[in-house]
Amino acid sequence: MSGRPERLARAAFGVFRAIPTRWHDNDVYGHVNNVVYYSWFDTAVNAWLIERGFLEIAGSRTVGLVVETSCTYFESVAFPETLELGLGVERLGTSSVTYRIGVFRQGGERAAAQGRFTHVYVDRATQRPVPIPADLRAALEGLTSSGGSG
Repeated sequence: MSGRPERLARAAFGVFRAIPTRWHDNDVYGHVNNVVYYSWFDTAVNAWLIERGFLEIAGSRTVGLVVETSCTYFESVAFPETLELGLGVERLGTSSVTYRIGVFRQGGERAAAQGRFTHVYVDRATQRPVPIPADLRAALEGLTSSGGSG
């Protein structure tokens, strides 16, 4: 497959979050089902936003809506592993950001899976796109280059 992305190393990600797998994450084939990865992506991005004060779930006037997500799988993971999700920024636009997310086994150097997750920022009331707030933009710029602390 010529369009398959390069398998990324830890250095491509600036922030990591531990994610434990759960019993019900495994499917009948004995590995984590593909739909679970998308939930992890959502958790990694939104937890980062909440922890840094950029998202108040019920009250933020500006919110990011997911408009695109994808995942490439390189090797299977399964319960009872605890994984490490790496977060970086692939592209930063005026009102959108595309995150790159890596799923790593604990201590693993290469991603077992990796994906993209794009938010478009909108005004909560009107649902119309708005520029990414300046403080959030500055934090995202810190995740743009590999190794950023965010």
